[in-house]
Amino acid sequence: MPLHPQAQALLEQMKQMGFVYSPELTVDRAREALHMMIAARGTAEPVAAVADRLIPGPVGDIPIRIYTPQGSGPFPVLVFFHTGGWQLGNLDAQDPLCRRLTNGVGCIVVSVDYRLAPEHPFPAGLQDSYAATQWVATHASEFQGDAARIAVGGDSAGANFAAVIALMARDQGGPRLAFQLMMFPSTDFRLNTPSMEEYSEGYSVTRPMMVWIRNNYLPNSEDWTNPLASPFLASYLSELPPALIITAEYDPLRDEGEAYGERLKEAGVSVKVSRYDGMIHDFPDLFEEPGKQALAEIASALRAAFS
Repeated sequence: MPLHPQAQALLEQMKQMGFVYSPELTVDRAREALHMMIAARGTAEPVAAVADRLIPGPVGDIPIRIYTPQGSGPFPVLVFFHTGGWQLGNLDAQDPLCRRLTNGVGCIVVSVDYRLAPEHPFPAGLQDSYAATQWVATHASEFQGDAARIAVGGDSAGANFAAVIALMARDQGGPRLAFQLMMFPSTDFRLNTPSMEEYSEGYSVTRPMMVWIRNNYLPNSEDWTNPLASPFLASYLSELPPALIITAEYDPLRDEGEAYGERLKEAGVSVKVSRYDGMIHDFPDLFEEPGKQALAEIASALRAAFS
């Protein structure tokens, strides 16, 4: 279907404001642009409690933010990894989304502020995120969480981490996960799918941007096909938790997310892939009204998994 009018308007606004990729883009400039967008947002919806804390990580403390819903625990827990191309973002980047998930699902959300490239390339951020997932499983009772009901989830780069952490937990004797939520996941750093070519220019994510991201996150080209970076290339996808994969029609990452869903299905994993026509990458974070349907679907899937 045609590009949604709100998406079209946003893309034009981003172009006018200079929030688009160019070969001259630097990580510092991209981070400044993101901080400007965060500062311009309105008031986020309230939750029962929000607490920032530090937990031990592989090479130092990892900042996390714990969102708690109304009611009495123990609550199921979603460990959430933010978007940002492995280079941008922090605990504020998807604070509104984490609050909406907390209230919509009725679960605790633990948002993880993992290390970022290019200062800390692969696998630093992944190691932090897996360590945070392990910590949640061990310490859930300290913050009203239920260690028997833990899901992982994320958006874009964070969805990549959710997919890979599900593999790591299976293979390394990690926490038994109830669910994996993947919103617009990056699953294959070969960047050679039809949607990567069809939507290579003119959208909020472009193929040149993904090449730039890949070069910063995975400076060693041998890692492009490492299953811990490109989970689509993992040889064995059985015995993984149920999954929901959200994709958008006008997203270069669409096909690799959907292809990963097909591979999960072929491996016997319970998975649903939902494509939202007319939408662009990260649309639930960008548009409140068009995003409501996707967030309702996510909340329903998580509630079912936690039940």
